[in-house]
Amino acid sequence: MIAGSEKEVQNVRSATVRFAGDSGDGMQLAGMRFTDTSAVIGNDVATFPDFPAEIRAPAGTVAGVSGFQVNFAATDIYTPGDEVDALVAMNPAALKANIPDVRNGGVVVVNEDEFNKVNLRKAGYPEDYNPLDDEKINNDYKLYRVPVTRLTEDALKDSTLSAKDIGRCKNMYALGVAYYLYDRPLDTTIKFLEDFFGKKKNMPEVAEANIKVLKAGFHFGETAEMFPVRYHVDKAPIEPGTYRRITGNEAAAMGLVAASAKSGKQLIYCTYPITPASDILHYLAAMRHFGVKTFQAEDEIAGICSAIGVSYAGQLGVTGTSGPGLALKSEALGLAVITELPLVVINVQRGGPSTGLPTKTEQSDLLQAMYGRNGDSPVVVLAARSPSDCFYMAIEAVRLAFDSMIPVVLLSDGYIANGAEPWKLPDPDTIPKIPVRHADQSDLNADGVFQPYQRDDKLARPWAAPGTPNLQHRVGGLEKMNVAGSVCYDGENHQLMTNIRAEKINRIAKRIPKLAVDGESTGDLLVLGWGGTYGAITTAVRRAQSKGLKVSAAHLQYLNPFPSNLGEVLKSFKRVLIPELNTGQLRSLIRGKYLVDARGLNKIQGQPFLVEEIVETIDLMLADKFGDREFVQPHHHHVSLDNQSIEPYLGEPVG
Repeated sequence: MIAGSEKEVQNVRSATVRFAGDSGDGMQLAGMRFTDTSAVIGNDVATFPDFPAEIRAPAGTVAGVSGFQVNFAATDIYTPGDEVDALVAMNPAALKANIPDVRNGGVVVVNEDEFNKVNLRKAGYPEDYNPLDDEKINNDYKLYRVPVTRLTEDALKDSTLSAKDIGRCKNMYALGVAYYLYDRPLDTTIKFLEDFFGKKKNMPEVAEANIKVLKAGFHFGETAEMFPVRYHVDKAPIEPGTYRRITGNEAAAMGLVAASAKSGKQLIYCTYPITPASDILHYLAAMRHFGVKTFQAEDEIAGICSAIGVSYAGQLGVTGTSGPGLALKSEALGLAVITELPLVVINVQRGGPSTGLPTKTEQSDLLQAMYGRNGDSPVVVLAARSPSDCFYMAIEAVRLAFDSMIPVVLLSDGYIANGAEPWKLPDPDTIPKIPVRHADQSDLNADGVFQPYQRDDKLARPWAAPGTPNLQHRVGGLEKMNVAGSVCYDGENHQLMTNIRAEKINRIAKRIPKLAVDGESTGDLLVLGWGGTYGAITTAVRRAQSKGLKVSAAHLQYLNPFPSNLGEVLKSFKRVLIPELNTGQLRSLIRGKYLVDARGLNKIQGQPFLVEEIVETIDLMLADKFGDREFVQPHHHHVSLDNQSIEPYLGEPVG
């Protein structure tokens, strides 16, 4: 601890802060500003925005609570944090929805002005009960009651803004208090407000009001006798370079633009808006100065069919969607398979089935991406593991699509699509070029005839741009004759073409990286993951390793085909645990292909894994507590080691 002149400043290695309020309270903006400030002063950061499912849920209800969690640290971090160290709750519903996640002894700052009878009733609290007066809450947490609404109005009593607009500034007051508590400077946020509201929006009075309120919140923390302790998080040791905060959707958009530049092909993004993939369209639409074209189609089917048309025309055709949208695209995706055209489909997974949980995260589209088409229709399936990794995997998706003349499905999810982390800007010259070759006169056979299904050593067929002299050929959904490309209904030819399309995917395994193992190459337990579970798995496994346990981790970014050494890696460990945000889709694939007795940790709650959940399941596996059960499910953030208490949350017996 460091003794300050008046108040004590306590050094901590990391902290997790969550802003929560009504969906109109500006919690996402406050959280993003806190994130940017923490990144600028040198902390490593990871975020988790959490949106209500309804566009505008009834104000003051738990269903309408919007949250933004940021974990910032003096060390490398991989997750937005498990337990919350400080909660800023703008109304009773926000307190009710989020107080269970605050650690015992954690800080809870509430806007006490909103804790009236009407709002307490909307939040579902019993009559004549106010949680701020609850003895248990006051004993379990450091509860600070701040009249945010009134103090915001006081700070802007001379403002020309309307009462409604003044009310919108209270998120900046709460942010100012949080900045004081965690020893954050105001400069970065003040510059943002001046640039965004003052210059971009041409609303200087709004910028001035928000800055005034931000400072008032900070000075309240400074002058009030309410906060006896402040917290300070030192800079993290980071590699020198230029960094920026990036979300998964931003990174995917930038990766597609980079792939367009590296391949020399124009990017045309054809899509239909759907949560949580819509931001990719928004970001790309703003990049038209890079030659990007975006097309908002009338539905999901039109989106993918247009992208196929782009690919047929010889350019970079990309479409994006989320769960139910991928289902709608399935027939056209089969068309891309049989025509053997390069196509990239980005699927930002969300809670299902059907509309499901549209703003919550899940990993339940793996089997749909693998098999969700009629007939044997193999595609390459990739998965990004973090927000910044979406950049590199988008480039990889384009490279493989062009390299082998195939459709590629790139899986992201709501957690990494909306989450953010610091990203070191890469040197553009270090990004390899993506070679592209179009068929020309040299592809004519000895008789001067173009054969559209004559293949190279990768089994890729030639890509003939329409209008190229002497390269006329047929494409479409009907099966084609091998090599010649004419419509063919012969059964043996169909089997041959089906086998070729499958083998083309299989051969890619020789050209992708081998699976890397984090830890020893052999041991008692391998924790295998894919997609957005990377951060929680990595953190949990490293905790286990620090205790001397023989546990390693491996993370799949290539799901079809699998890396060539995956079978060898799996068989080098006594046990295999696969945590997934679904009911065990990768586990089913691994058990079926490699005949390995993999067990699962399966969470389908619309939220990412807590590190604690994986740590405790590792202990279960090492203690042989699974018995003949195939998986466990976390419940109330806790998987007990007591056999009796875990029984209700275990899966059905194997076999």
